Amino acid sequence: MLTRRHIRVKVMQSLYAYSQSENDNLKSEEKFLLKSMDEMYDLYLLLLNLFVEIKDHAEDYLEKGQQKHLPSEEDVDPNRKFVNNELISQLEKNNALNVALDTRKLNNWKNDDEYVEILWAEIRKSDLYDNYMSTRESSFKEDKEFVLAVFKEIIAPNEKLYDYLEDKKITWIDDLPLVNTAIVKMLQKASAGKEQALTKLFKSSDDKEYAIELFRKTLLNDESLANEMEGKTPNWDKERIADLDKILIKMAICEFLKFPSIPVKVTINEYLEIAKEYSTPKSSIFINGILDKLSKEYRENGKLNKMGRGLM
Repeated sequence: MLTRRHIRVKVMQSLYAYSQSENDNLKSEEKFLLKSMDEMYDLYLLLLNLFVEIKDHAEDYLEKGQQKHLPSEEDVDPNRKFVNNELISQLEKNNALNVALDTRKLNNWKNDDEYVEILWAEIRKSDLYDNYMSTRESSFKEDKEFVLAVFKEIIAPNEKLYDYLEDKKITWIDDLPLVNTAIVKMLQKASAGKEQALTKLFKSSDDKEYAIELFRKTLLNDESLANEMEGKTPNWDKERIADLDKILIKMAICEFLKFPSIPVKVTINEYLEIAKEYSTPKSSIFINGILDKLSKEYRENGKLNKMGRGLM
């Protein structure tokens, strides 16, 4: 799930938090980094569980209809197509998902069920729901297409859900696009009668190790990395360089010098894209100038120690 770019963003955020705090404990800041990445997985699990919670809400809605003093014909014999949706039933019975939710004590939708109600109301009044519920029979294919459409068109873009997630964990807003993509991919792979495996947080153990190493090596070599920038910003006062830009430049230099398997072009492109999204409008141009100059110098003086994929 986590891409290398998102790992870089997480490391950047942790280094920035470290630079702004009075805490000089490397271990505690490293735990903060790992916790930040792990909480992204909480978001993934919660959004998957949201389908089940909405289905439970729909069942309550049908039961209340049957308990009316003067129930309608539809109340007495409701269309249960949505609450019997096979893909949602798969998620409800998914052992790995249930164990993860229980282990991590993720009961947000029980405590904040008004957001489940909001989403159920949005689904119920949608054309998607009307079209889906126009019949009482369904196939797994139809159930799957409906769930995917509901997620893409109603759940993922819902502003109230967005605000709720932002209030719960500020970092979740950065994580949301990646998590949404992972959920769509998982649902697309679903097939009838087969429990779908959960997406892993890290694609490999190498990615987790990369996150820790990038954080440690940038932080522990902060002074020498800062010295590498000396003389490369003649038109800029040190005080005028944005703190975030300094961190991004140091991380990039660290990758140049201490990560032999990462190509220089990849490093430059990744940090320019991060700068465009997280720093000032002119940051990417400024950072590109410094990194381009440094990479050329390192090549000339043999400081670049690239091998394998890093040579590409």
